[in-house]
Amino acid sequence: MDSRLSNKSKMAMKNYSKLICCKIYISESRNTMALESIERAARLDRDAVIVNKFEDRAYNRVRYTLVSYIVHHNATDMLYSPIRQTVQTMAEAAFAAVDLETHLGAHPRFGVVDHICFHPLAEATVEEAAAMAKLVASDMGNELQVPVFLYEAAHPDNKALDAIRRELGYYRPNFMGSQWAGWALPDILPIAPDEGSVNVNRARGIAVIGASPWIDTFNIPFLSTDIATVKRIARSVSARGGGLPSVQALALVHGDDSIEIACMLLDSKQVGADQVQARVELIAAQEGLEVEKGYFTDFSQDMIVERYIRLVSID
Repeated sequence: MDSRLSNKSKMAMKNYSKLICCKIYISESRNTMALESIERAARLDRDAVIVNKFEDRAYNRVRYTLVSYIVHHNATDMLYSPIRQTVQTMAEAAFAAVDLETHLGAHPRFGVVDHICFHPLAEATVEEAAAMAKLVASDMGNELQVPVFLYEAAHPDNKALDAIRRELGYYRPNFMGSQWAGWALPDILPIAPDEGSVNVNRARGIAVIGASPWIDTFNIPFLSTDIATVKRIARSVSARGGGLPSVQALALVHGDDSIEIACMLLDSKQVGADQVQARVELIAAQEGLEVEKGYFTDFSQDMIVERYIRLVSID
């Protein structure tokens, strides 16, 4: 499946009824010059647009939300989206500007370009998002020499993201009990990646790339430094800990006097942010901890589509 078409073909195939969203998580938010270089790379193709940016200095992590059109020719099985080359260009800029060996933050990570996830929008399908995820993974593994692990719809067995991360020890801090620093795995990976070599460049690390239906990300702050108790609350809220179905939750130190529970709502129609907030507040009250109002880290699907159309129209 090849996505590299002539400019004439791209314009002929262009169709805004199918859109794809790509969220790119990069292990940097404190180096302004590095972020500027990544964002310059993202602006090279106006049909792939950054519709949102979420950065957190305590986590030393930034997430860019990109949207573009995607075209799938069923007869030839050809898939094209400007987002593929834009992600590659952003990754190249990130690797040039960020060294994982000098990275320090309160959020777990295994790579400079740590996580890339694709979601279908409008009339696009999860299968098309998965196909694009696999193309990007191939680019990163073969051209940029970064080991890539695929997950969910992009994985042949639909392997869950958190399962891959647990196998690799993603959730275990390696610095001062609650921080992540430098490269945290052996230079030869204990598990073979789906793309790329088992040998790791310490400065770049590895990446996980996947595709799924829409996921909401929702963080709940605690006015506390009791990380052990907040971790217990996070476990009791998450589906894995017997809590709310379709909820993944992780407790993270956030600054000198705060902790957050970072939640992934895998099916917000089944369990939404209000239910998670209520459950966390109930358990926190039993533990004598004060909870603040949670916040989404990105826009809704509808808002993202609206912003994309507006930004493309302006250009």
